[in-house]
Amino acid sequence: MTRSNRVVKAARRPEVRLPELVAASIGELEPDGDYDGLEFHEADFAGQDGAGARFMDCSLTGCALDETRLHHARVLDSVLTGIRGVGTDLAEASLRDVELVDARLGGVQLHGAVLERVLVRGGKIDYPNLRKARLKDVVFQGCVLVEPDFGGARLERVEFVDCVLKGADLTAATLVDVDLRRAAVLDITRGVGRLSGAVISHTQLLDLAAVLAAEIGVRVAPED
Repeated sequence: MTRSNRVVKAARRPEVRLPELVAASIGELEPDGDYDGLEFHEADFAGQDGAGARFMDCSLTGCALDETRLHHARVLDSVLTGIRGVGTDLAEASLRDVELVDARLGGVQLHGAVLERVLVRGGKIDYPNLRKARLKDVVFQGCVLVEPDFGGARLERVEFVDCVLKGADLTAATLVDVDLRRAAVLDITRGVGRLSGAVISHTQLLDLAAVLAAEIGVRVAPED
């Protein structure tokens, strides 16, 4: 585990500059659909199939994504604000230069996904499945993540700023230049031994002491 004063490489945040957008008039998403320079406002995509679709220079505001299938979708240079949904399927999707603001998601499937230069700001995401995902230059800021599963994932230049991390699973994860020092709550239930490559504060180290001891098989008992 690295010392808290180690210099870590900062994440590169997305710089999204949307062009003048056209209001989207589509009825339903289409598999492998191509959406460029569109504004989606409070669209209901629940249960629709947009697998393999590409969203480029788009704005999605207040859209419903319950059980929406976006497997292998690509979201590029876009801003998603106030999206909501349960069981959204973004498995093996690619998100690059994306801002996700005030999202309310539950059970979102992001396993095998690639996130690069992504800012997740505000909102709450329950039980996100990020197993074997690749995160590079990702910032979680002021959000709540409940039981995120990073099993087998690779996190490089990832920052947690003023966010709540509850019940995180880091089993078999690889961390490189991951900054956890400014997390408001840091709760790791599995895989705490994978924190090599991350930087935490002294206070966080004390809070994780019991979990660390259990991870390496150390029994802690009162002195005689």
